Amino acid sequence: MHSSIPTIPAPAVPASPPSHTTRAVRRRRAKRASRTAAGIATVAASATVLASLLTTPAVATAADLPTGAGVVLNAPVVSASVLPIGRGYWLVASDGGVFAFGDAAFHGSVAGLHLNSPIVGIDSTPSGNGYWEVAADGGVFAFGDAGYHGSMTGVGLQAPIVSLAPTRDGRGYWLVSSDGGVFGFGDAGYHGSATGMSSASPVVGIAPSVDGGGYWEVAANGDVYAFGDAPYLGSAPVSSPAVGVDPASGGFRVVSSDGGTYAFGGAAFLGSLSGQHLNKPVLGTSSTGAGHLEVAADGGVFTFGSVGYYGSLGASTVYAPPPATVAAVDYGLTSYQIAAWNRVNTCEEGGNWSVNGSAFSGGLGMSHANWNQFNTFGFPGNAAYATPLQQIRVAVAFATYYFGSPNAAPDQHGCAGGY
Repeated sequence: MHSSIPTIPAPAVPASPPSHTTRAVRRRRAKRASRTAAGIATVAASATVLASLLTTPAVATAADLPTGAGVVLNAPVVSASVLPIGRGYWLVASDGGVFAFGDAAFHGSVAGLHLNSPIVGIDSTPSGNGYWEVAADGGVFAFGDAGYHGSMTGVGLQAPIVSLAPTRDGRGYWLVSSDGGVFGFGDAGYHGSATGMSSASPVVGIAPSVDGGGYWEVAANGDVYAFGDAPYLGSAPVSSPAVGVDPASGGFRVVSSDGGTYAFGGAAFLGSLSGQHLNKPVLGTSSTGAGHLEVAADGGVFTFGSVGYYGSLGASTVYAPPPATVAAVDYGLTSYQIAAWNRVNTCEEGGNWSVNGSAFSGGLGMSHANWNQFNTFGFPGNAAYATPLQQIRVAVAFATYYFGSPNAAPDQHGCAGGY
């Protein structure tokens, strides 16, 4: 399952010169035409490169690039990874489906396979000719020239895996869990972890230092923890939860769910979405060093610096099972409570109840911290794995505590906001 940009037709090669020119002129023109044809044929193999080099009417505009309009996904988009050269990127859904844009080639996916746990991330190899997918239970799936170096599958994790970061040579990778635990494979060395340091806010990502002798972890509240030779460069003063961190030029960038970007060390500040209206919150980021992209919960893509824009899954929808498939157990909920929180789900997640983000999960966008605090009913430890009514029951407990009434729920204002 993947998308690609249609190849743009190559401009016509100049016609043969008229017969009244001299033989030498004809030879020079023929040679020049041959070189032109060869160059155009090469460039036409990549529509995105052609678009960057030519300014003819045949060049694709943003309106011509792929979008998710009319596309129904089997699962929501959860992560993105940009090519090292910035001329393409992949999006991945929680069912493992991979969508390729620009020069990013499709190398395979786990879509259609039975997964014990949903996919939470995707990362490019250093060459850009492959990628890894990582699941919440620590399962790792390698495609293209990505090597498999091990996983946490079958190991009793205390918290779900939220991110994978490859080493500089691609011969290893780190996994990080929401409680700050770090797990190194291949040539990824262990330099410490934030386990127990961020009990009030889940860890959402990890970024290695330049030489891989250390790394930074970032929590949803913007706190940064440095290990090994990664120096402490500051924490991000986020106004909405941090959703990811990426290495860049000896430093790192932290991105928050409102699109805010915070650059540290040698990482250049290349722009931000903070203060702009977003249809859905940002849920992930990926960097090349000279640029980065942000991906939103609806598959929308926003690019900065050297990363070009080649389309997105923005405006796509996610398949939702009919209401009849919802569990019959009502957990003491009233029809009013169910209707109110169903409306929140429709507006926030388009009817999908299995969203599994690094900071927020489930159909109501509840933070992992709130889920752990108010899930006193023995439901699954991650909202993404709970039934809709189980999630609503926890939300009612949350509303009773924070809003003072079990019947309180965020007013969606006709899906225009308010939550």
